[in-house]
Amino acid sequence: MVYYGQTSCEQDTERYLDVVKYVFSSYKKEVPLVINTMGWVKGEGLLLLIDIIRLLSPSHIVQMDVYDWKAMAPLTPEYVHLTPGLYTKGKQQAKCKQIRTADAEHWDLSEGDGDASAPQYKLLYAYPEFPRAGIAGEARVHSSILRDMSILGYLGQLQCPDIGAVLPLHSLIPYQVPFSAVALRVIHTDVAPTNIMYAVNASWVGLCWIPDEIRCQSEGPVLLTQTPVCDCLGFGIVRGVDMEKKLYHILTPVPPESLKLVNCLLLGNIAIPNCVLVGQQGVEGEIPYVTSDYNYSILGSGKLKKKKHFKRREYAFECDYT
Repeated sequence: MVYYGQTSCEQDTERYLDVVKYVFSSYKKEVPLVINTMGWVKGEGLLLLIDIIRLLSPSHIVQMDVYDWKAMAPLTPEYVHLTPGLYTKGKQQAKCKQIRTADAEHWDLSEGDGDASAPQYKLLYAYPEFPRAGIAGEARVHSSILRDMSILGYLGQLQCPDIGAVLPLHSLIPYQVPFSAVALRVIHTDVAPTNIMYAVNASWVGLCWIPDEIRCQSEGPVLLTQTPVCDCLGFGIVRGVDMEKKLYHILTPVPPESLKLVNCLLLGNIAIPNCVLVGQQGVEGEIPYVTSDYNYSILGSGKLKKKKHFKRREYAFECDYT
C-alpha cells in the first residue's frame, strides 16, 4: 500500500504512475488480480488510462458504459495500440510525448513502443441501467461520503469494544513520537519550514516506511525535500505537537509491531471528517481545533459545510512566510 494523499491524481500524474508501478511490482501472479481504475476517463484521464493498460498488460478489460453517453471510444486492443497515451506513444506516433520531468530514466516505455505488437486482452462491456448512472457531480458527492465513512470506520478501531459509548479522541492516549524518529513531508502543497507544524497539527497522516536511515543532527523535525514512493503501513491523526519536548502525539490503530517500522509521516490533502472535530463530547468551553471567531479573508481558510455555527481553524499553506 502506498499513500498517494489526494483524491485526484490530476495535479501529479507522474507520481500516480510511479505509485501504480510500485504497487504492481509486488504482484506475484499466483492469484488473479482485479484492478479498479478511476472514473476519470476524459482528456488526460483517458490518456493516463491507456498508459496504465500498456503498463499492466491485463488479460481482460471490463468497460462500463452508460446507454445515453457515447463520448468514450471502446477500449479495444487496436484502439489502445494506435492511440498515444499521456507518457507513451501509439503505433502511428513518430515521437513519444515529452515526459515533463528532468529525470526520466526510471520510465520504461517499452510497453508503448510503436514497433510492439498490439496488446492481447478481451474487452467486456457492462451497461448499468439504473437511473442517473454516470452523473459525475453525484459521483463526487457519494465518493466524499464514502471516504468519510471509511475514515470513521478506520478510527473505530481505536474504540474499546467493551464500552458502549463512543470515546472522543481527546480522551484516548496517543503515542509519543520524537521529532528525530520520523521524517515529515507534506505531499500536496509547499509549506514553509517555519509553519510546517501548523499544517501537521490535527491532520490525517500516512504512517510510512522508507528504506533510508533517518538522520538528524538536531532534535528535529526531519523534513524531506521530495515525496517518496514507499510502503504505507496505516494511518493516524496527529492529535497534538509538543514543541517543548519535541514530540508528535499520534492516535492510530496500527499495531505496535508495525509501528516499529514507521519512520516517515506523509501529510496529504485528506481531511479528517467534520463530525470528528465538532462532535467531541465532554469538552468545556471551546472545542479543540474548532472556532467560531475566525478571519476568513486569510488564504486557505474555510467554513465547515455542516453545522455552520462551528468554523474550523485552518492555515494558509500557499503564502510566503519569509
